[in-house]
Amino acid sequence: MDIVHYADSGWSIIPPLLAVALAILTRRVLLSLGVGIVTGSLLLNQFSPLDSLHYMLNTVLKIFWVDGALNRDNINMLLFMLLLGGLISLMSVSGATRAFAEWAAKRARTRKGAKALTGMMVFAFFIDDFFHSLSVGAICRPVTDRFQISRAKLAYLLDSTAAPVCVLMPISSWGAYIIALVGGIMTAHGITGQSPISAFVEMIPMNLYAVFTLIMVLVVIAFQLDIGPMRQHEQWALEGKLWDESKGRPIGLDMESPEESNGGMIDMVLPILTLTAATVYFMIDSGAAVLAANGEPFSVLGSFENTNVGSSLVYGALCSLVVSIGLAMRLKLGAKNWLKAAPQGVMAMLPAINILLFAWTIGAVVRDVETGKYLASLANGNLPVEVLPAVVFVLSCAMAFATGTSWGTFGIMLPLAGDMAAASDAALMLPMLAAVLAGSVFGDHSSPISSTSILSATGAGCHHIDHVMTQLPYALAIAFGAALGYLVMGLMHSVLAGFSVSALWFVIFSSYHLRKARSQAGLAVA
Repeated sequence: MDIVHYADSGWSIIPPLLAVALAILTRRVLLSLGVGIVTGSLLLNQFSPLDSLHYMLNTVLKIFWVDGALNRDNINMLLFMLLLGGLISLMSVSGATRAFAEWAAKRARTRKGAKALTGMMVFAFFIDDFFHSLSVGAICRPVTDRFQISRAKLAYLLDSTAAPVCVLMPISSWGAYIIALVGGIMTAHGITGQSPISAFVEMIPMNLYAVFTLIMVLVVIAFQLDIGPMRQHEQWALEGKLWDESKGRPIGLDMESPEESNGGMIDMVLPILTLTAATVYFMIDSGAAVLAANGEPFSVLGSFENTNVGSSLVYGALCSLVVSIGLAMRLKLGAKNWLKAAPQGVMAMLPAINILLFAWTIGAVVRDVETGKYLASLANGNLPVEVLPAVVFVLSCAMAFATGTSWGTFGIMLPLAGDMAAASDAALMLPMLAAVLAGSVFGDHSSPISSTSILSATGAGCHHIDHVMTQLPYALAIAFGAALGYLVMGLMHSVLAGFSVSALWFVIFSSYHLRKARSQAGLAVA
């Protein structure tokens, strides 16, 4: 039976909406995603149980096998997670993470210093958001644990620096993908007076959500700005409970160092440097191979535009694992300790992989039910030109939240925004494209079915839904300010005016909550 299409129907939003609502209400992620998958499958197959079952099995199979070949992107991401799990557990068993925690504790000295260290690590791992969330989370968790910083706060610091930095960096997996899309849009509309990379750089201050999310991270670090559920998690952490213990132990890599482990900083620094350097090398190498095959001259940016991120991460992790094993062999550890470390790390990743597989499956269902196309169609009305930047921002927020993918939203909404700007007011082209980027990152931050949210929680060792719920108030506040900014940007045709309005909202919101926190602290002391 052919599947039914719902691009013109509100029914298309039911599967993702149901999954998200259940995840928030029940806090049982796999159950919620499963209900969304089954609902979408039934809709697509006119509620035929057998056809729906057949469709679900095919959808799961396509995660691993598509068009008669392995689905290399997904398999490479799973392999990277497993390899990174083995690497981090090996460094933990060798004593390397303990040595790093002791080194960092002497220099960080305070909770604020530990959070600042975590936030700054993004500039060493900005090439990919998955890479950052898993690596920095595992590295910094012993440090934040020592200073009684909640796992929810650590997950927030990871997630709120990863995607915003990646989306603003030209030399990153995100930047290369976006520049390639923007270049295609500019060519399609005959824009030849500006290069795609210069357009990308010009859009950086227009990406209001990403910019003010990073500023919010700085305020959270500097002033201990805890709002919503985050306040409770931080209070628990000060009492020695780093996560909500009523939900059990969260997934993540919490490996203990044996007493006889005597690893030092070199056992962490060298593998991590190898991981970063090797990954960058293989990203450039795989992209250069594509350029050569197409007869194009080599360039670093061109290589990043054509790179294979998944295979580069796997090769980088393999190189790092080899270095870490070599370092472990020189230590006076029992062979039993370090030989079993890698398998333990691999096993620790399996719960996160289960959630990721369910998220990928519902992502495929949402694509088939055409939620994105339905939401995009809402913008094709008779809207005033001045409100278009704000409209595409809100639609991108909704689409990325419902589908759990920022890149998928880029692929749908960037060309649509380009077409709308070209047909109405070409001067709004870059603000509207930037609004799509901003809305996509918001949805990626806020959606329980987002793979970035899942991996940030895994890297931090935090319950997944706790991470989503503690980050959501910050994300919503920044998104509201960004919406105001895009509205003013469209009305006044001024990037500065839009940025200023968002900045004013940010100051008002932050000041109010800081005063509220001080007032509550004063009452508690009294």
